[in-house]
Amino acid sequence: MTDVTSLDTSSAADNREGQLTAPTIQYSVAMPNPESHLFEVTLRVQGWSKPVLDLKMPVWTPGSYLVREYARHLQDFSSHAGDSLRDSYASRALPWRKLSKNHWQIETNSVSDVTVFYRIFANELTVRTNHLDSTHGYFNPAALCFFLSGFESNCYTVTVVPPQPEWRTVTTLPPVSGQNLTFAAADFDTLVDSPFEIGCHEVYDFEVMGKPHQLVVWGKGNLEPERTIRDIQKVIEVEAKMFGGLPYERYVFFLHLSGSGFGGLEHKESCTLNYPRFGFRAKEKYERFIQLVAHEFFHLWNVKRIRPKALEVFDYEKENYTPSLWFSEGTTSYYDLVIPFRSGLYSVKGFFQGIAKEITRLQTTPGRSVQPLSESSWDAWIKLYRRDANSDNSQISYYLKGEVVSFLLDLLIRARHGNDRSLDDVMRLMWQQFGNANSAGNGGFELKSETDGKSAHLTSNGELYSPSLPAAEIGFTPEQLQSAIESIAGIDLSDFFARYIDGTEELPYNKYLEPFGLELTASETSETPRIGWTLGTENGREMVKFVEVGSPAQLAGIDAGDELLAIEGFRVNSEQAGERLKDFKPGDIVSVTVFHQDELRTCPVTLAPPRPMRYSIVPVEQPTAIQKQNFTGWLGVPLSKL
Repeated sequence: MTDVTSLDTSSAADNREGQLTAPTIQYSVAMPNPESHLFEVTLRVQGWSKPVLDLKMPVWTPGSYLVREYARHLQDFSSHAGDSLRDSYASRALPWRKLSKNHWQIETNSVSDVTVFYRIFANELTVRTNHLDSTHGYFNPAALCFFLSGFESNCYTVTVVPPQPEWRTVTTLPPVSGQNLTFAAADFDTLVDSPFEIGCHEVYDFEVMGKPHQLVVWGKGNLEPERTIRDIQKVIEVEAKMFGGLPYERYVFFLHLSGSGFGGLEHKESCTLNYPRFGFRAKEKYERFIQLVAHEFFHLWNVKRIRPKALEVFDYEKENYTPSLWFSEGTTSYYDLVIPFRSGLYSVKGFFQGIAKEITRLQTTPGRSVQPLSESSWDAWIKLYRRDANSDNSQISYYLKGEVVSFLLDLLIRARHGNDRSLDDVMRLMWQQFGNANSAGNGGFELKSETDGKSAHLTSNGELYSPSLPAAEIGFTPEQLQSAIESIAGIDLSDFFARYIDGTEELPYNKYLEPFGLELTASETSETPRIGWTLGTENGREMVKFVEVGSPAQLAGIDAGDELLAIEGFRVNSEQAGERLKDFKPGDIVSVTVFHQDELRTCPVTLAPPRPMRYSIVPVEQPTAIQKQNFTGWLGVPLSKL
């Protein structure tokens, strides 16, 4: 982040005395009628001396790689001279115009004090958007705040105006001394990285390794806070041990309990989690939540501080392309299975069940043979979050395949070095080269005030005072990432990268499992001949949702979006279709009747042999002593425990 004790104001406009000054940038976020879902935002810029003021709103937020067009939720924009509308001077409107979808330009006419007012519609409860209703307000600054073009490195302050006095505010930004509910960000990057939760949420304080943490919970459900906090503490301790400490002074877990949502978004000193409100009692669902926690917390290091070169400096107005999200997200996904196991939250069987489940997802996705892993990362902006009926045929998730490839790399390194080295060492090396050396020991600037030693202090120029500062962060290139992995593995991995990261060859699972006495097997094969479709009910109609490329259904002319009516002349629904097809065998020709774009069609379908539905990782029949030793050295338990 930027050196906030000595901000470079060379881009600031000259003031009337000819001296360089940085403008003071102050946000006020009110929500007088939360039921309307409208945040009322006031931006005041003081010390301005240019003839125009350019305001731009981000189109995406780091950690969620899709252009989301946050400006589409903005309405009621106006600009005025002076302090809001409280005096006659302020009543003078300043002319403005839009230059693009996210770019507003105000003619300041030599006015040095400019106030901008607008509203943001906030009724989308995700970790990357804003949500406001009668119970709380949550916002991500990227989806709410403009940055001043050319002044992204300036300090930004935010004052929260809650609708009720009992509503409280939680954010990781430090409070400004002497100003009620006002918080300071050293620069726009820091502001974007600091979500706000306002309301009557539950706050649970706990400590790990001498540092304060909070679990902030909005919503009702069957969460057991004491149990959950104990398990979160274990996750934190295991990850901190791996990297040699915690790179922050305080951390907040924001948890939204929703009807059916799921997701997480990482920040440098917090994360936001969205999870089904009644998803904490069943063992499998609770473990999925802990994996989500482990994933977002692991991002503290991997992607927030160890990040690709393309994300070293964020461009908030367009896509930031990188082929390395397979490492930033996929490797993190691998560790979200590893960390709970190391924390003792599930057994070695649970760990392998998780790995096998991911391998099953990968091996039953046809797109693995079409889209390389590095291309999946590059095309995240147009494909991963914009799924359609052909997505599974043409693409693969860099989360999913990146996770499985990371698993194989871990096995490769361990097998070559008798468990003396592992993927852990790659992470530590990347941390040393690109993260730790640039984090000033705590991953961020130290905020002090002259009075209490805890709050932020603003100088007379509106800059954030900070006596302890990090150096600029360094992003890694794909070549540097490969070099780091090779240096730990002690082998040239060019062929591995060419085949499995930049290419689409099938992953050789058993080659890397064999040294540990393991093999991948098809544990379940369907009794139903393969037709190659996925069915579902939509508005009371039985619909074909997906058709696999090259499948019997596709070859017969059946498309996603067709309405299924009958098999062999008898009505059938999506639940009955599988049972109905069990009456036939591979090679049989069956008639399938559908509405195709409202046209009645009967298609002859030649059924194919069934494929594996599920994969498992199991011990080989007669493991050798070396295989047993390798397994125990890897996971700390004997192979017989699997």
